[in-house]
Amino acid sequence: MEARTSKPRLTHLRHICKAITWRIIGTVDTVVVGWAITGDPAVALSIGGFSTLTKLFLYYGHERAWYRVNFGIKREKNKES
Repeated sequence: MEARTSKPRLTHLRHICKAITWRIIGTVDTVVVGWAITGDPAVALSIGGFSTLTKLFLYYGHERAWYRVNFGIKREKNKES
């Protein structure tokens, strides 16, 4: 019999959770940098909040696009005994 390669099944929920957790990290970074540059925590929070909304959707789309391509993925062939 011919050995087959299998493609892992990843759910949309996994991509959504990854996007949310990454966005939390990115937002904290944006707020800290914004505060350091402006010296105003209110402005920094405003920038961070707006950035969170736009980048969350951009990241999700980017993640889904990368999931559809096989670039850089090596699959081991299943061995049947």
